[in-house]
Amino acid sequence: MSMLLKILIALAVVIVLLLVVVAMQPATFRVARSTTMSAPAATVFAQVNDFHKWEAWNPWGKIDPAMKQTYEGAPAGVGTIYTWDGNKNVGTGRMTIEESRPGELIRIKMEFLKPFANTSTAEFSFKPEGNHTAVTWSMAGEKNFMAKAIHLCVNMDKMIGGQFEKGLADMKSAAEAAAAK
Repeated sequence: MSMLLKILIALAVVIVLLLVVVAMQPATFRVARSTTMSAPAATVFAQVNDFHKWEAWNPWGKIDPAMKQTYEGAPAGVGTIYTWDGNKNVGTGRMTIEESRPGELIRIKMEFLKPFANTSTAEFSFKPEGNHTAVTWSMAGEKNFMAKAIHLCVNMDKMIGGQFEKGLADMKSAAEAAAAK
């Protein structure tokens, strides 16, 4: 057997093994972060239920201050739509509030168009704890084969989780300032 043939066989084996490893990755992902805010649940809920208020705490808006943003539908709550078109770091997409239970839960359909097409679900849950509110921000979705391959090299929890932490810290400042008024 020639040396070239041995190299081609070894390369084919490596490619097949890589394809198997990618295919065996989980088909779904979930990233979540939580914090407690010194504000009533209704005040914190209002920060999320109205996309216009996201400007104070949306971490991706700070990554691309020139990002184009549009709002459609009701000013807040179910049916409210927010679209963005930003640089390569924030991409292009659309969010629609699909469920809004005051002081409890907001569920948002997230449609990413660029750089990769994908649909995910973001949720914000609010749990009153005396004069405070525990807030959990999560995102979950399915991973196609390409996303599974990318996630071998990119840690979604670290990447998105870090942005969630920044966003929650800024949301906490905004909610606590609103509660103090």
